[in-house]
Amino acid sequence: MSDTFQRIAPEQARQLRENGAQVVDIRDPQSYALGHISGSRHIDNHSVVDFIAAADLDAPLVVVCYHGNSSQSAAAYFIQQGFSDVYSLDGGFELWRSVYPADTSTGEAE
Repeated sequence: MSDTFQRIAPEQARQLRENGAQVVDIRDPQSYALGHISGSRHIDNHSVVDFIAAADLDAPLVVVCYHGNSSQSAAAYFIQQGFSDVYSLDGGFELWRSVYPADTSTGEAE
């Protein structure tokens, strides 16, 4: 079990996602609705407790924000909550969107 998260590039994040990693987006709901990584889940201060309670703490978790800064703090938080395989997407959604424009979705969080 690791006590630190890893910073990864979009290519690594995409590979992890294709292999079953959960992708969580911590941006504001409006930004998420306007565009997010396909298959990602929106997490905020209100939903994080339920997310953690239902999560597989040993499954890979990729945290996404705007540019890859806030996601580092969130990734560290998830490690503290018992997740063992946590990643922060360098460049955030903005870089993902520029690298994989067809691999984004729109719409509000469920």
